[in-house]
Amino acid sequence: MYAAYHGPKGLKLIAERIHGLTVLLANSLEELGYKQLNTAYFDTLQFDLGELVGPLHGEALNNEMNLNYNGSVVTISLDETTSPEDVKIIVRFFAKVKGKNLNDVNIDELKGNLQTTIPAALQRTSAYLTHPVFNSHHSEHEMLRYIKSLETKDLSLCHSMIALGSCTMKLNATTEMVPVTWAEFSKMHPFAPVDQTGGYMQLFAELDAWLSEITGFAAMSLQPNAGAQGEYAGLMVIRAYHNDRGDTHRNIALIPSSAHGTNPASAAMAGMKVVVVKCDDNGNIDVVDLKAKAEQYKNELSCLMVTYPSTHGVFEESIIEVCEIIHANGGQVYMDGANMNAQVGLTSPANIGADVCHLNLHKTFCIPHGGGGPGMGPIGVAKHLVPYLPGHAVVDIDKGKSIPAVSAAPWGSASILIISHAYIAMMGGEGLTNATKYAILNANYIKTRLKTHYPVLYTGSKGRCAHEMILDCRAFKAYGIEVTDIAKRLMDYGFHAPTVSFPVAGTVMIEPTESEPKHELDRFCDAMIAIRNEIKDVESGVSDKIDNPLKNAPHTAAVVTGNNWEHPYTRQKAAFPLPYVAAYKFWPSVGRVNDTYGDRTLICSCPPLTDYEFEESEVTTPEFGT
Repeated sequence: MYAAYHGPKGLKLIAERIHGLTVLLANSLEELGYKQLNTAYFDTLQFDLGELVGPLHGEALNNEMNLNYNGSVVTISLDETTSPEDVKIIVRFFAKVKGKNLNDVNIDELKGNLQTTIPAALQRTSAYLTHPVFNSHHSEHEMLRYIKSLETKDLSLCHSMIALGSCTMKLNATTEMVPVTWAEFSKMHPFAPVDQTGGYMQLFAELDAWLSEITGFAAMSLQPNAGAQGEYAGLMVIRAYHNDRGDTHRNIALIPSSAHGTNPASAAMAGMKVVVVKCDDNGNIDVVDLKAKAEQYKNELSCLMVTYPSTHGVFEESIIEVCEIIHANGGQVYMDGANMNAQVGLTSPANIGADVCHLNLHKTFCIPHGGGGPGMGPIGVAKHLVPYLPGHAVVDIDKGKSIPAVSAAPWGSASILIISHAYIAMMGGEGLTNATKYAILNANYIKTRLKTHYPVLYTGSKGRCAHEMILDCRAFKAYGIEVTDIAKRLMDYGFHAPTVSFPVAGTVMIEPTESEPKHELDRFCDAMIAIRNEIKDVESGVSDKIDNPLKNAPHTAAVVTGNNWEHPYTRQKAAFPLPYVAAYKFWPSVGRVNDTYGDRTLICSCPPLTDYEFEESEVTTPEFGT
């Protein structure tokens, strides 16, 4: 949006202004006798001040400016918010520490003789940002309309529930979001001195305490920026723990076949080898297989990665036994916190026996995560792992034996932690517990309404699911109906498609969250039941197997209102399949894409979990201490 608003000319003007002020500052300070260390630069200058660094630091603080200090070397970076007056202030206090003043520098004359320091070979001459979107919206009114045009293409929680299984698309309340806009938080530099960030420090401390209480753990690290990064951080903490004990040979990660796809990838990044544990017919971890493999690799076992409730949408009743088996064989238990929305207030990772767990604050604790971010994946650890929590090279947060930083900033994307802090503070313990109960209740309500129409793949011993469920759509394939047809057709009913073919191919995974009222759950169920009836029409021959509402979904406004309509079903059936759709219609902006073409021309793919598993012959047992 920044590039679209300013366009190539605007961005160049901004860059030229920044560079011009930087050159002006460099020339001014050199006139005062300071030597600038960078021969070529854009917006950043370095000066070795020697013994003057202390007095200069004091003067900078007196002028409410933070510079970067590395020994006697001072680094100054300018940006588009820097003004000519800011440059004068910097020159003034640099002059003061040398016993001079601003009048000793002819800034006006220097302004008239500015020359770039960027070598000609590094200056761009080719065109950039040539797409029309970067050359069309350069006034506020134009930009407003452009943003609104994009918004109208996006089905969001403003329109209907988003039942994406394993994603926890819950309400992001306005009250939680407003503080992100406050300058006191949003304009704070991540490396600002701690004594200037008292509000943030209080927020971090309170959030650490609350999340520790929720998880049952001893401490948190708020550094990881995403769930997968939290996985990696947690595994590196476990690795550091083993290494510190001399168990450097412990590098086997047991991972159930139902695991999130990021689990084996994180294990591989952490230098571990993956052994896949089977699941039984009910979707639970095969305890017999787990025990056999834990004992087989007891000398090399590093950890188990387990999701609870499982990715199959059930509370595994053997979870405590599973953790005990791992501990008995020298391993640690890493719990994937993707499904914490079914735990908060009712149980906790520590209660089931886990040693470390990441939390998706962008799921369970209300940070929005549409459109690719932002995310936060802090990790909580048991007492014996606290010394290994991530440190940082710039800000001292070392716990004694900390692993290196996993994010550039010491507290990750700190400004969005405010959202989760506000959510927990407003909900309180009782509110959080009730939210969990409603999340589970809503899922089981949907399961009960849909179970006679779609087989529910996995349930617990009492026939219940956790906060999400998997509907089995594989039988429809015999009649030419794919699970993607159901997903696309839901768009015509005004709903975002649920998670498709994860963790089981040919299924949909539905997670309503606690945010949805009963009438919204009913709207969704009505849509799913109507789609099932459309499938029955195909099964019975009433509808053509190729030319039917499911195969042609979603139906765009351009298609429905076009002059040509050659389908055997009506336009009303296509676009307004239930009465409530007409009252509040969301029109998909794009019709069905060629899935086969897309499948055949993928440039990036995620290998199946089994591809991460090594052959037994690869396992070696190093000598102790090697």
